[in-house]
Amino acid sequence: MLDVVLCGVRRAPAVLAVVFLALAMPTGPVFAQASSTNPDGITPVEEFSKQVEQLKKTFTELGKKIEDGAKSIDGFTDVEQARKEIEALRAIVAELLGAVSDNGSVAQLGAKALGHARDKYKTLEREKRFSREEQQFLMSAWRKLIEETERATDDLGNARREFIQLLRVLQTREDFIDELMQIRRAAEAAEVIRQLTKEIRDASDQLKKLINAIKPPGV
Repeated sequence: MLDVVLCGVRRAPAVLAVVFLALAMPTGPVFAQASSTNPDGITPVEEFSKQVEQLKKTFTELGKKIEDGAKSIDGFTDVEQARKEIEALRAIVAELLGAVSDNGSVAQLGAKALGHARDKYKTLEREKRFSREEQQFLMSAWRKLIEETERATDDLGNARREFIQLLRVLQTREDFIDELMQIRRAAEAAEVIRQLTKEIRDASDQLKKLINAIKPPGV
């Protein structure tokens, strides 16, 4: 059914062009009678011409919107594109799992910071360049930093482990997520169709007015 709609949508600009050409060409009865039977008939003729020009603009814009709508629907209903989206999500999840795993870069960051603080404290214990008071001050500062880094590293580890669990849950729900994404794409396609329906009806209203005006002035 959707293929039939899309086919009609793609052919619509050509159909509109034929209609426009037929209406845009001056017809004998309308223009001839307006100028020969009534000297003042130039006013309705000019009004008719303005309607034709406006209809030309409307048809041109509508044709572009139909083409854009067809391309959008093609994208929303593209199974291959939907598959690429879920594969991209899968790749992102796998990369994050690698980063937050026990041997990943996030865990190493905490261990590196803590190791640096501890090494610095041990170095100061053997340091001979400072006075006793200076050495105690520096060691006290680094001891405090070690404690703060240990707490920060523990917090990081807890956050990391919770994140790992959530990512693994996400991995087990990929099929459901895929379905949700397809629903979203289908909803966007439906919105495009609704908008095109409105545009076509607006153009139809203008066309009706123009058709009703195809008659000699005064009739």
